[in-house]
Amino acid sequence: MKGVTTSIFLDNRRPLKDGTYPVKLRVTYKGVRKYYPTSYSFTQEVFDKALSPKPGKDLKDCKLELQAIEHKANLVIEKLPSFSFSEFERRLFNNSARNEVFSAYDETIVRLSREGRAGTADSYESARTSLWCFHHGKAFTARKGVSKKEISARKEAMSSYTPLPFTSITPHFLRDYEQWMKEGGRSMTTIGMYLRTLRALFNDAIASGDVNPDLYPFGKRKFLIPSGENIKKALTLADIKKIFSYEPASDSEARNRDLWVFSYLCNGINIKDIARLKYKQIGESSISFVRSKTERSTRQQLKTIVAALTPQVQEIIDKWGNEPLSSETHVFPILTAGLTPEQELAKVRHATKTINTYIQRVADAVGIEKHVTTYTARHSFSTVLKRSGVPTAFISESLGHTSEKTTQHYLDSFEDHARHEVVSRLTAFPEE
Repeated sequence: MKGVTTSIFLDNRRPLKDGTYPVKLRVTYKGVRKYYPTSYSFTQEVFDKALSPKPGKDLKDCKLELQAIEHKANLVIEKLPSFSFSEFERRLFNNSARNEVFSAYDETIVRLSREGRAGTADSYESARTSLWCFHHGKAFTARKGVSKKEISARKEAMSSYTPLPFTSITPHFLRDYEQWMKEGGRSMTTIGMYLRTLRALFNDAIASGDVNPDLYPFGKRKFLIPSGENIKKALTLADIKKIFSYEPASDSEARNRDLWVFSYLCNGINIKDIARLKYKQIGESSISFVRSKTERSTRQQLKTIVAALTPQVQEIIDKWGNEPLSSETHVFPILTAGLTPEQELAKVRHATKTINTYIQRVADAVGIEKHVTTYTARHSFSTVLKRSGVPTAFISESLGHTSEKTTQHYLDSFEDHARHEVVSRLTAFPEE
């Protein structure tokens, strides 16, 4: 468009703390100049080299990414019937939530909340907060004991932000963000989770046509999301026997130990699915449920998981289950009818935390040195069966996995009597 010029500009009016200067996109129209931030900051020497014909291997990606930012701005300008900075900014940052990262997060969080996926929405909210802090040079951390006043201040601060267009999410940006999270004490599991939400939003932006696929920053020779720590969480059968044989010191300890045992015996069922379990799902010899984790995330036919209703499982239900019994009554007194997704999430998290507290006390009391949690029950279920020689197909079916495609033909052959025979190995404790 005539009269409008763009350029990548080193704003050397005020240095940053590290002595570099921010790199910005400069747009000029009728003598008026406006500057828009990028994720880069350089010294004058490095900036000149980055934009030179031969920037070198280290700065080649930076040059391409800065050129992509300017190219994006020019595409927006070309599509304007008449130029104005307000319309340019609206289209560059806010034409679609998918054009701007924080808006995309907000839109996705609202959608997930409406769908009742409070846990996933909460994960996206945490990821958004982390990215906002990095982008704005803040050092906010999610920690225990944060006052309501500070939380309010954070929300107010994050209600206004410097836009972060998807074109700024480059391999260089992602590497810096990952390092920032590491220095902030985040675990590799958390770092991977946050980055996967960002990758999902980027994929959505490409699918909607709002971002050029050539700018995709993830994958080989670009940026690879780190995997979580591969920590062995399974207990040995000898340690599990100690938990079974332990004499609880109180009803609370007994109840939470038994809920952990229930998870272990029932295919490693997680606490949310235990909380949601209703009496109508309990048959004469089995318990059937669909994992809430895959209830909305899979497009395949929902897979029903079947766990054996052993005498030990029935005993736990009889001892700690709700009364009176009816088909729609929750088996355990964790959830009540009419809860919002957010209220359900809070109750499940409270139950999980309580079980984890008590089961660790039990583990310490019986001399188990490992960190024991509700997830340990699931991991132990699969590992004990694998060590016992149980077919991978059975374990895959029991856990509700869908990736074992080559074993699917075998899954229907497991009848209830075979299921009880196999699950009996979960308490086949070695003789002392």
